Amino acid sequence: MRKLFLALAIMSVATKALADRPKTDSSKCTAPEYRQLDFWLGDWDTFEPDGSGPSQARAHVDAVLGNCAVHELYEQIDGLVGDSFLSYDGVKKMWQQTWPTNYGGLMVIWGTFKDGMLTLEGEAHTRDGKTWTQRMTWKAEGKGVRESSVRSKDGGKTWEPAFDVLFLRHR
Repeated sequence: MRKLFLALAIMSVATKALADRPKTDSSKCTAPEYRQLDFWLGDWDTFEPDGSGPSQARAHVDAVLGNCAVHELYEQIDGLVGDSFLSYDGVKKMWQQTWPTNYGGLMVIWGTFKDGMLTLEGEAHTRDGKTWTQRMTWKAEGKGVRESSVRSKDGGKTWEPAFDVLFLRHR
């Protein structure tokens, strides 16, 4: 009984501390660029580009850090998990994404938002030392978001499809 009382007292203090903490000031990121990816915020399942077949992954995409960044948690049915932050760099006037995976991969890409589409490009690395150039795009499409990617293993001389998926709202 004593342990239960102690646990409840600690939870009460912790709850009060959370309630009393200063509220996040989102006024730091009010430029329209910080809202460019609002179409992608939400809880999603991924499908073939035409929306067919079973879902291959679940993704949660949220505005974080007072709307100064976008966080994506991506979980494929085969066990791959990717966790990324996208942020707008007001000095470079570019978006940046850092995407590590539970398979030891890391991708860091940069780019711009133009005509309703975000296009980022940079390097992707695997845990076994392979490196390639990755180019990815995101755009609102119908009731979902289309994310597609091509990659180059020869420094951008030639490109091959990497993936193409349609994010549809999770039911």
